[in-house]
Amino acid sequence: MTEVTIKRALLSVSDKSGVVELASRLAKGGVELVSTGGTARALRDAGLQVRDVSDVTGFPEMMDGRVKTLHPLIHGGLLAVRDDPEHAAAMDAHEIGGIDLLVSNLYPFEETVMRGAGRDEIIENIDIGGPAMIRSASKNHAFVTIVTDPEDYPVLLEELAENDGATTLAFRKRMAAKAFAATAAYDSMISQWFAFADQQRLFPEMLAVNGRLVGELRYGENPHQKAALYTPLGPHIKGLAQAEQVQGKELSYNNYNDADAALELVAEFKDQDPAVVIVKHANPCGVAQATTLEEAYRTALACDAVSAFGGIVAVNRPLDGPTAQAITEIFTEVVVAPGADEAARAAFAAKPNLRLLLLEDLPDARRGGLQVKPIAGALLVQSRDNGAVGLPDLKVVTKRVPTDQELADCLFAWTIARHVKSNAIVFAKDNATAGIGAGQMNRRDSARIAAIRAREAAEAAGWPQPRTVGSAMASEAFLPFADGLEAAIEAGATAVIQPGGAMRDEDVIAAADAAGLAMVFTGMRHFRH
Repeated sequence: MTEVTIKRALLSVSDKSGVVELASRLAKGGVELVSTGGTARALRDAGLQVRDVSDVTGFPEMMDGRVKTLHPLIHGGLLAVRDDPEHAAAMDAHEIGGIDLLVSNLYPFEETVMRGAGRDEIIENIDIGGPAMIRSASKNHAFVTIVTDPEDYPVLLEELAENDGATTLAFRKRMAAKAFAATAAYDSMISQWFAFADQQRLFPEMLAVNGRLVGELRYGENPHQKAALYTPLGPHIKGLAQAEQVQGKELSYNNYNDADAALELVAEFKDQDPAVVIVKHANPCGVAQATTLEEAYRTALACDAVSAFGGIVAVNRPLDGPTAQAITEIFTEVVVAPGADEAARAAFAAKPNLRLLLLEDLPDARRGGLQVKPIAGALLVQSRDNGAVGLPDLKVVTKRVPTDQELADCLFAWTIARHVKSNAIVFAKDNATAGIGAGQMNRRDSARIAAIRAREAAEAAGWPQPRTVGSAMASEAFLPFADGLEAAIEAGATAVIQPGGAMRDEDVIAAADAAGLAMVFTGMRHFRH
């Protein structure tokens, strides 16, 4: 069957936006309206003639509305295969009227959870009859039209207008697919709430992963790949998807990935002195704190101005005009900030291709949650890396105890290193990165690359020596051999922070003592792949 004329419609919605207008248009087309509870009242208040479901079933709504549509006279009308003689005979024998259109959406479970309701109220907002009807109508889409999203009401009316009060099979298929996705996502949210919030199970036996499409992106990491952006259903933090994009063209897959890396790192400095992070290909290439944002930006840029070209900038406080003007001096893809004043907006307006993303606030760097990574045939799932160390956690393992400034430099470098792809080495001095080495197959090469970056920066700036002289070096995992330490010594570092725990720790410590370096162990590593 290709086209089905809509003669009888059942409307039962929690979200009543647009339902009165839809019902009015259906009624004008001669469609019989059947409805439930609050939806029926809303339609009657609008002067529409509507038949209660209880009149159809012969049973009143009961148990606080828990039982109203779970009845053969409803589901028979939704599930009957109209051109099957046995189904038609059963409909006649039991006086089951066909339902050609179901308009239904579900109890606001997500909204109830997100506003912090109590457990009993959350349970009451688990819809039972709605998903059952939606699934029945969707399964029988050959004969029944299902609409679950108020945004599709105009689409439905247009479909009816174009087909003399009927819907096409192609339309019903599309609506059925959307309806099954809606009930699947709904059940997924409920299962997640039971597992994570209600029972505190980090890894439930069945993991449901869901999301709502924000939009398709121009392409993925490469032009031949397709990509899209989804936001998770249920409670979630606000991030780039919720940011206000003030200007610039659409963000690409890589823009989102890199901007998120910058946002995650700058969140480490939430409510601290002005901080600026510059990221390229998901790795920081310059990070600094200073008394002003402009100073922090220029200091971060000086760490590696070559890599910063075409990069992402994130800041920890609202942007001002001087900082924005400084950022526009080189090509920058995206700027992320918790606000921007008029002078900053004006400065960026002169660079229309630059994307400016404004957040209400920075996320919590130590928030919970799971990270999911697909691999061939499986999903890898882990909790977020929320580990952090402070001064009391550091263990001095060398003869020389680090100075207060060296300890501060160590902790700053350590904060950056946990956001650098492994193997990671970070040199830092006076609240600024001096050199960063990322993603190498051995730690020695990461250290050498970081030192090279520092020397190149010094040459470009005309400094008498690289910033690595007198700096602290952080290694996000233990130094397995003394060669990584030797690279730090050659670069002029005076302090090292690393997890410790290698088989050759004593050799590394001895090399540090011989060079007069101070070294602290954290007892915690931060691999990032």
